[in-house]
Amino acid sequence: MKKNGIMNRDIAAVLAKLGHTDRIVIADCGLPIPNHVECIDISLQIGEPSFLSVLYKIAEEMEVEAITLAEEIKIQNQKVNKNITSLFNGKKINYLTHESLKQQVYDVKAIIRTGEATPFSNVILQAGVIF
Repeated sequence: MKKNGIMNRDIAAVLAKLGHTDRIVIADCGLPIPNHVECIDISLQIGEPSFLSVLYKIAEEMEVEAITLAEEIKIQNQKVNKNITSLFNGKKINYLTHESLKQQVYDVKAIIRTGEATPFSNVILQAGVIF
């Protein structure tokens, strides 16, 4: 049994399998999830776990080289946008329309669905390399 790190075995497995440029999504409870993409649903109730708490834990264990967000987050969810830009200070952040972001999720390895219920709390994380 693991003693530390991410205890959810499905999330730990997805992170362990990522290679350079592979992508995952951390999503709010409303993002449409394509049938063919693995969904790790950790939502318990509205707001739990929060998007940011999951993002912070994933960021501790995943080498991230690029981040993709919905353009709409800049105006409609400034708090979450500010937290993401602070967390990934110096990393490349791409902004797309929300509709374009939803199309991008068709090509990710997995989506981690949280209980978050604030607008545009979705992020695509692209794996980097540690060397």
